[in-house]
Amino acid sequence: MTTLAALKRSFDIYYRDHARTARMDALNAQFIREGSLAFDIGAHVGDRTGSFLRLGARVVTVEPQPQVFRALRLLYGHCNKATLLSKAVGATAGELDLHINSANPTITTASTDLIAAAQAAPTWQGQVWDSRITVPMTTLDALIDEYGIPDFVKIDVEGHELAVLSGLHIPLPALSFEFTIIQKELALVCIDHLATIGRYQYNYSLGEDHRFLYSDWNDAPTLKAGIQALPPEANSGDIFVRLT
Repeated sequence: MTTLAALKRSFDIYYRDHARTARMDALNAQFIREGSLAFDIGAHVGDRTGSFLRLGARVVTVEPQPQVFRALRLLYGHCNKATLLSKAVGATAGELDLHINSANPTITTASTDLIAAAQAAPTWQGQVWDSRITVPMTTLDALIDEYGIPDFVKIDVEGHELAVLSGLHIPLPALSFEFTIIQKELALVCIDHLATIGRYQYNYSLGEDHRFLYSDWNDAPTLKAGIQALPPEANSGDIFVRLT
């Protein structure tokens, strides 16, 4: 499959399922309102950016893949509430090697650990990272210095989450980061790292459900136990974090 065909598939998944869009907006509305500032880190084709904009936020949208970024510019380049940045986010400013999955750009990654874990996981068989590019990299701290403290940050960077969070040194009101079952331990380390920055509560959702698994927000040990108990078929999800 070519990258263009893969992007078309992403648009079908992320923009044409109206029930999914409604669930996503309802979940995001717990963190975003008119006038909020949101960061979309690892935007891919920008469905979360679209959701934040519909809820009235200003959005800083960050995506390092050149072909994907061109699609973002077509979608949101005209919007004066959206700032689009073609770069990665990590622990330090500089450059980053990005491993491209041309047939499935949504799992393009900077993490060789994720690639190694995928090769050993039956549910990830057939995935090929067939090229590598070097992209500019910034940090969450630098984005905050330039654009202000966000009300919400969404992070979806395919195994690079800890590096992104390591570039943050102030507590934020709320954020989310993706996790995968093949890298559960990484999610647990991210939770531990966030505890060094602020006093947080946690919840999570699975796949494209955009619904919280817990009816109430929980502490870190409860969330970590829930993540550890997930079966392989759960595949992935998003951990949500808010200040207590």
